Amino acid sequence: MDGKIIWIPLVVGYVLDLLLGDPGWLPHPVRLFGNLIAFGEKRLNNGSRRILKGAVLTVVLCLGVYAFFYSMQEILPLWARYIFNSIFVFYGLANKSLLQEGAAVYDALCHQGLEAGRKRLAWIVGRDTSKLQENQIRIAVLETLSENLSDGVIAPLLFYAVGGVPAMMLYKMINTLDSMIGYKSERYLYFGRFAARLDDVANYIPARVTAFLMVLVSFSKRGWQYIFKYGHKHASPNSGYPEAALAGIMNCRFGGPNVYHGVVVEKPYIGEHQREIQHEELRKVMFINQSVTFLMVVLIILFKAFYS
Repeated sequence: MDGKIIWIPLVVGYVLDLLLGDPGWLPHPVRLFGNLIAFGEKRLNNGSRRILKGAVLTVVLCLGVYAFFYSMQEILPLWARYIFNSIFVFYGLANKSLLQEGAAVYDALCHQGLEAGRKRLAWIVGRDTSKLQENQIRIAVLETLSENLSDGVIAPLLFYAVGGVPAMMLYKMINTLDSMIGYKSERYLYFGRFAARLDDVANYIPARVTAFLMVLVSFSKRGWQYIFKYGHKHASPNSGYPEAALAGIMNCRFGGPNVYHGVVVEKPYIGEHQREIQHEELRKVMFINQSVTFLMVVLIILFKAFYS
């Protein structure tokens, strides 16, 4: 594939995300993905053979998404492909909106008080936020920013580097499936099992690449040490690596018990220094996220320049 059909939409999409984020008034393919998943789950998640039914739904939706975007690469003329791919690279990235949501939690906590911070945090995390204290809210935001830097930015970019927009959108469908049905609750334990495992596989390399890039841009020796010391201790095979990197960079501690859907989940601690996170420290984390995203884009461009 011509390198320009990869790097030009990549740059345009990256800049659009940097400037616009995810405006609520724009239609978004992930919302369509979510509607398709909800439609299939409502009709299939019942009776026997739920693991098989969930696997069938997952495979059909993933193949359908890939086939659609691949066919568009074949059908569209070159000029239209540049536009189409640029738009969907923009849709595939979520760093600006991620940082905006994190900042909104900190601002609500700082200017409107504890209850407002709890309510705003509930927009971006799955845990029960109703009893969290101020420092727990700040820590939850940092955990989310590190984990979603992998899921929402680096993983889509890596899939894009390998297979263009079709692979990028395939990843977004896999990730959306996991976020909707990949839970260990009574409703999704069996139906969402295949989707959850597929998401684990899809994020295995991106999570570790994300952690490495985080310590690279921050020049953190402790972050590097924490990746190896704590990365594998998370219940997720992937989330612990970027979280461990950030815990080392910030010299703080993540993890511990949290309530999910009314059940206390004892998560292992990641890091050693239990301390109060200050409001202004969010700027450093945001700078790391932006730097990692920029570096990943540059690396993809350089790779395509040498190997296309």
